[in-house]
Amino acid sequence: MTPSRVRRPPEEARRLILDAAEGLLAEGGVAAVQVRAIATRVGMTDAGVSHHFGTRDRLLAALLRHGGRTIRAGVEEVLESWLDRGADLGELVGALAAFYRRGYGELAVALHAAGWRDDGSGMLAPVVDALHALRPDAGDTPVEDTRLAVAALHQALATEPLYGPAFRRSAGLTGGEATASEPQLGWWTTHLARSLGLQ
Repeated sequence: MTPSRVRRPPEEARRLILDAAEGLLAEGGVAAVQVRAIATRVGMTDAGVSHHFGTRDRLLAALLRHGGRTIRAGVEEVLESWLDRGADLGELVGALAAFYRRGYGELAVALHAAGWRDDGSGMLAPVVDALHALRPDAGDTPVEDTRLAVAALHQALATEPLYGPAFRRSAGLTGGEATASEPQLGWWTTHLARSLGLQ
């Protein structure tokens, strides 16, 4: 016997669909985010999922925007007490890296390859503001310098889950040195601190 479908308000249905898609993304990457799998998880029909997002590509783009909101909320939460805990850059780098390990790096790369472009959400603007305020030379250094440092870090963290080991092997690292991301994250933390004049 097939379980009966539940009619939900549109916003609730969209949230459930995105939550299910996020779970599938974390478990199996972009390839796992399929309409049928999402429909099964939320107790809808394939048509019901498509009704809310149209095509799978639109669903993936919505998932990336959902991820952007998630990372913004996570960053703001970390930043709330970050300064009180000594403004540990490693903690901030680790929080951003964890987000992309959940599949969002792969999703961002796949959507970019398919032609999707972010209109400039500024999701890391709070990070830029917090880091720029910490700079000893903040009054003499344009905020664009801090934006460029954060953009370089963001690019590296977003692509780390997909390309990090291969890039490290291309530089001559082998075995665990190539596959472990922690030394690379430490390197980024150290060089971010230097570029901001915090070391």
